[in-house]
Amino acid sequence: MSAENNSNTNQIELEEIKTQPKRHGLADWMIRLLKGFIIGFGGIVPGLSGGVLSVILGVYDRMMNFLGNLRNQFLKNVAYFFPIGIGGILGIVFFAGIIEAAFGTYAALFTALFIGFVAGTFPSIYRTAGQKGRKGSDWAVFAISAIVIFGLMLIGEQNFTQIQPNIIVWVLSGAIVALGFIVPGLSPSNFLIYFGLYDKMASGIKNFDFQMLIPFVAGAIASVLLFAKLANYLFQRYYSKMYHLILGLVVGSTLGIFPTIIFPSFTAKNLTAMKMSFIVAFLISIVMFLIGIVISYLFGKLEEKYSPQD
Repeated sequence: MSAENNSNTNQIELEEIKTQPKRHGLADWMIRLLKGFIIGFGGIVPGLSGGVLSVILGVYDRMMNFLGNLRNQFLKNVAYFFPIGIGGILGIVFFAGIIEAAFGTYAALFTALFIGFVAGTFPSIYRTAGQKGRKGSDWAVFAISAIVIFGLMLIGEQNFTQIQPNIIVWVLSGAIVALGFIVPGLSPSNFLIYFGLYDKMASGIKNFDFQMLIPFVAGAIASVLLFAKLANYLFQRYYSKMYHLILGLVVGSTLGIFPTIIFPSFTAKNLTAMKMSFIVAFLISIVMFLIGIVISYLFGKLEEKYSPQD
């Protein structure tokens, strides 16, 4: 009787497999293209993370395995990630135009919004950092990284907030941005905003400025190839400390943006262009910051369900 039941069960399973609709190759390709577009969106918008979105969309693990073992099924992986890469490029170019427009007359206010996006990731990163427990040394890493990055931003305010772009600068910028795809939860936007490069990067991408794009892409590719394996190793071996390091960088750089970038931009000339008093501009920037936090926090709630460690 048991054998008959097993035979019937196997037959039913075979019939179900036969009747299940097969995903059309083109449909699958378009789905991966859309996933890439969304990941590109996360890579360019401050506060979001291409790495987090790739986790949510179910491609992060395969991406890291590919990057960590390039020779293993190379052609198969290239074919799989090709539409994702195309979609990512389209997403970055599309949203770069929107971001460039935001850095106009009301640049300070939109910067506050973007920094709110970054600050809103704090609860999500905090929960992720504590998944394997917390030690006193983890809190020490957090505090030191936050204080150091905040102090460096204050010290370098006069020298680094308006760096003039060149080939080396764009190579390093590309490398920094690529880290956001490798390390889920890390948004490199704070640093590019601080260095005065974020709007220039968006403009260069939108206008297909190859003097900017070629070194930028080269830096991004080099960063991925160099740090993918290292990131995997560090997060596996020093999980809690690495995430507390990221947490400290988020807190320190977010706090550092206000005294170095946002408030100094409320000059008489800029306030006249915005047709606002200092008090009004200050209050609106705080509101924009809070709006950014709320939006990013809601995104973080979605991320919780798809943590790469689950």
